[in-house]
Amino acid sequence: MSKHSNIKEYIATLPEDRLEAFEKLRATINKNIPKGFEEVFVYGMPGHVVPLSTYPDGYHCAKDAPLPFSNLGNRGKFIAVYHMGVYANQELHHWFTEEYAKRCKYKLDMGKSCIRLKKMDDIPYDLIGELYSKMTVQNWIDLYEKNILKK
Repeated sequence: MSKHSNIKEYIATLPEDRLEAFEKLRATINKNIPKGFEEVFVYGMPGHVVPLSTYPDGYHCAKDAPLPFSNLGNRGKFIAVYHMGVYANQELHHWFTEEYAKRCKYKLDMGKSCIRLKKMDDIPYDLIGELYSKMTVQNWIDLYEKNILKK
């Protein structure tokens, strides 16, 4: 968890060799994410949530917290893009992994929702932008209620 309290502080501490890529990723995400998501500082890094004003039920783990959707973080040896849509939607996951292989020279390193970007010169900004554009707030709420809440 980050010791920072806001996005500006977080970005100010990024290593110089990742700063440009991180800022470009953040700008790409903010340009492409559908209206309704809110950029916040959450889980110790920049992220996007569905605000409580849109989804008053909140996050099942903390009812007074907005519904999380994605985060962007600097990790030990990589930049991490956490996108809950690729975790909860198999069709989106399949599309992303296929497209990544077509557009990048290095193998995809991915966990459940975490896309690990290790090569700053091989980040598919256009693909990340497309990924973010594919899920609206309502799509995410519906998917969350269907797949996450039922468990």
